[in-house]
Order: sequence, then C-alpha cells, then structure tokens
Amino acid sequence: MQKVNTPTIGRVSKLLLLSVVAYGPVAAQPTATLPRPLRKPMSSISPASFKAHVQYLADDKLRGRQPGTPGYQLAVDYVVAQLQQRGVQPAGENGTFLQTVRLRRAFTESGSSLRLTPAAGPAVSLIYGQDFTFYPNPQQTETTVDAGLVFAGFGISAPELGYDDYAGLDVKGKIVVVTRQEARQFPDAVRLYNTDLLTVLQTARRHGAVGVLLAGVKPTAKPPEPLRGMVSVLGPDGKVAVSRSYVSGELPLAGSISAAALHRLFAGAAQDTGRVLSALRAGRPASVALLPRLQATQRSRHQDVDSYNVVGKIEGTDPQLRNEYVVHTAHLDHLGVGAPIAGDSIYNGAHDNATGVATLLEIGGVYQQLKAKQKPKRSVLITLVTGEELGLLGSAYFARNPTVPRQQLVANVNTDMPTIIAPLLSVVPLGAENSSLAAPVATAAQALGLTVEADPEPAQNRFIRSDQYSFVTQGIPALHIKYGNKTADGRNNLSEQVQKWRAVTYHKPQDDINGEFDFEAGRKYAQLNFLIGYLVANDAKRPTWNPGNFFGERFGK
Repeated sequence: MQKVNTPTIGRVSKLLLLSVVAYGPVAAQPTATLPRPLRKPMSSISPASFKAHVQYLADDKLRGRQPGTPGYQLAVDYVVAQLQQRGVQPAGENGTFLQTVRLRRAFTESGSSLRLTPAAGPAVSLIYGQDFTFYPNPQQTETTVDAGLVFAGFGISAPELGYDDYAGLDVKGKIVVVTRQEARQFPDAVRLYNTDLLTVLQTARRHGAVGVLLAGVKPTAKPPEPLRGMVSVLGPDGKVAVSRSYVSGELPLAGSISAAALHRLFAGAAQDTGRVLSALRAGRPASVALLPRLQATQRSRHQDVDSYNVVGKIEGTDPQLRNEYVVHTAHLDHLGVGAPIAGDSIYNGAHDNATGVATLLEIGGVYQQLKAKQKPKRSVLITLVTGEELGLLGSAYFARNPTVPRQQLVANVNTDMPTIIAPLLSVVPLGAENSSLAAPVATAAQALGLTVEADPEPAQNRFIRSDQYSFVTQGIPALHIKYGNKTADGRNNLSEQVQKWRAVTYHKPQDDINGEFDFEAGRKYAQLNFLIGYLVANDAKRPTWNPGNFFGERFGK
C-alpha cells in the first residue's frame, strides 16, 4: 500500500487515520474505523438495496439497455426517479437531469473499393473483406482518395521520448500505413496512449496525411472482418464531436489491410516487410516510402438516435469550493439484444454495468443521510453515462462538454463492473498511481479494511478501456476501482476465478441477475467509492498529477 502523506488529504482523512489506530483491525468491526458521523449514513447502503437496483436494471424488459431504445429509456427513467428520491439535484441541461447525446451509427455501403496501381504493371482491385476494410465515415456519405503511400512503423511521433516514426518522412497528401504489432519497447502508459487508434489517426492528420491503413502482421492471420456500425457523437452543429475511429479535417479515409495486402504495398520498396518489422521489434524506427498508389472510394450511410447522460448534483457547502466538482461516473448502457447463446439473446448487463449504476445510486443515498455539517465542501456530480460499450462515447462527450464549467471538474471516480462474485477484500485503483488520488484511495481502503494492490492483469489494458480515460484525456485526474486478488482462504487468486467467470459470462446473455453475485461485496464497494469521493470533496487542495507523470504531462497542461 502506498504511504499516505496526511497533510495533503485534509482533516477528514486525518480523522480516518486516527480512527484506524484507535479502533484496530476492521475485520472484527467493519465500521469501527470510521468517524462516528459517517457510520450511520454509510450503513444506509445494504446488500438488499444494492441488489434491487441490479435486479431492475438487468430485467429482460429493459432489453439490454442499448442506447436509443425504449429499454435504455426505462433505465434513464429509473435512475432519475432514484436520484430524486435521494434528494439529488438535477444538473443536466435546461434544469433537467438529462444531457442529450446524439449518436450516429455509420455503416460502410456496397460500392466501396480500393485499387492498387503499382510502380510497374497493371492496376489491380483489392477485395473488400479479404484484403481490406474501411471504417465507415460518420461525417461524409462518399469520399474518394487518390494518393501515394508511406509506411510509418507504429504511427508514433513522440520525439520528446526519443522515438519518432515520422522523422524525415514526407506524408503530406499521402496515405499512411502503420503496423498493429505491439510496441513492446515502451512503458505501458506510453504504449497504450500512442498506439490507441484515435491517437494514431490524430498523429497522421497532424503530419498532413489524407488516410490511414492499419496493417496486419501475421501472414497466417485471417483477413479482418468488415467493420460495420461504428458509432460517433454529433455536436449541436450536426458535426462529429466525439469518435474513436474518425478525426475531423483532411483525413477522410481510415481502414485496415491484411498481412498479404501489406506485402503487396511493399513491392519495389527500399526495404521489405521482414526487415522493417524486425527493426520495429528491436525498438528502431523503420519508416519507408512505398511506390504504389491507391485509389479509394468509400460509401457510408448513417442512422442517428438520441440517447442521454443522466447528471445529478449534491451541492457543496464551502462558498468557494462548492463551485468545483468531484464526478462519480458509471455507464448505464449495455449491448441490447444480439446473437443468442444457450437460447438467450438479451444481453442484460447485470454485472456490466448495473452494479456500477447501483453503486452511484447508493452513494447518492449516503449523501442524503449526512447532517448539514458533514456535507462535502465541494459539489459532487452523480453521472450515469451512455455509449460506453460503443467506445466511451457518453463520458467523452460529457468530459468535453460538461453541464458545469469544465475547468471546475477536479477529479473523476469511475465505477465499471466491479465483478462482485466473492468477498471484497482488496482493490485495484486503476489510474490512482498517476496522481494525488492515491492518497484518499489508501485512506478509504484502510478505513474499510481493504488492501490496495497493483493490477493483476496489466495485459488487459483496463485503464484506457473505461470511462475514466475520457476524463484523463481532458486533463482531469481519474481512477477506476476494480476487484483485487485477495481471497478469504489465503490463496489470493481471485483473478483466476474472475477469468473463468468472464469466459462464460462477460458480454454474454448469461450476465443476468441469476448469475454469481456477492451483494455484501457490492455494499462494501459502494461504501469505498463514496468515501474516496467524499475525501476528495472535503480536501481544500485540488487533486494534482504526479510530477513527470505521462498522462499529466500529455493532458494536464
């Protein structure tokens, strides 16, 4: 557990630490380490109330809570009513709890084509779905590009880190080809950010490219499946405001090519694919101009629907700090109705993420129970977001266009599928290591008798796969509390149990209320998330990025 610097986490944190010393181990008396004024309000969270929320939100009548459907609207109506019952104030648009998020689903239409003209010899048409795919364009229904090619390694341009695939490479007006092989020479945070699809596209646009093709690297790999139905968010002006697969401006083309097609693009080049990929694996840039030209025609169609973020507020008590906000988030959406598995086609999303929504509703209830002098200094936002399963869309839209002044958002505590299938004995605070948020996490965990652990599954890249990352990219310190590995029998192998659960349940119709749950763990998880947010809301000092932190340097300035 990280050492806590008590002067940086405020009076309430100090009281918690003093209580830990005074009352001893939490296992014997779960609430004994909490200051007395917090004990009764936090005890208002019960396993039964937690389960009731999950049971409603995961009911078949909500049809998997897909954004833009009547089932999702039922979920919106439910959480609004629950927030109202708990005295949470509306903080959405026009005095309501709602923020409209207009979603555009874009589809690649027949007639899209890619034609290769080599330096010598006849032109040849590549086969859609076998040699290449296009990401549908959410802004234009038809785009045409005729351009030369360059190979730009991983597509990373980070000269401040001593690495630049674009150094000395003329890409203006050309299509950039990049490999999706893993850039293992970089630390996790650097690699995850720089090889994220959106970053690759933004980097190519910044250097003047007109298109990006992502290349497969294994000759034996199956050709990529056609990508259909990619979703973006439109702004009030009708233009794309948020997307994971499109950047506005002069970059109309994005797609992928097979390993076999990549070899064809290297015909006549100064180096072959074997050499450049070997160099990249060794940590050396290996960019090269390619001789063929590509003629691409892409046709897209669009379907627009309105969905909603739900935003509520607990107003702070301090005359100055009440204008700053700690944001609790959980995604309200899930996958809807899909391909049947074992005779069931409704993807109920009980764990993912009805449990997260239940957590936030119960947090609202705790604040309602606090006496006036225990209310937080800063204001707290309870924010249920849409479109997480579509690419963190609702949270990205909110983080860029919040219903309160953006510069007044000080921290995000995200809740996404805590996987409460066993007693909660330890937690992994994804992202807390990047900022001063590690201190309130350590204090709150200690007060509840929980161990803080490092991520047992770093290869899952979970930090950039949930809604906290939307806030990080806007320069706001954020974290996401996940399950730890500690077990009651001392084997400390909960991640193995979770992996087995995930194989049969995650993103499947089997994630329903009849599955495996430990609602006592849900109660404790909600208490922990409340306490972290409460500590941040009461600390006079605003959360800060750690000196030299990659995300703080990239986004915090």
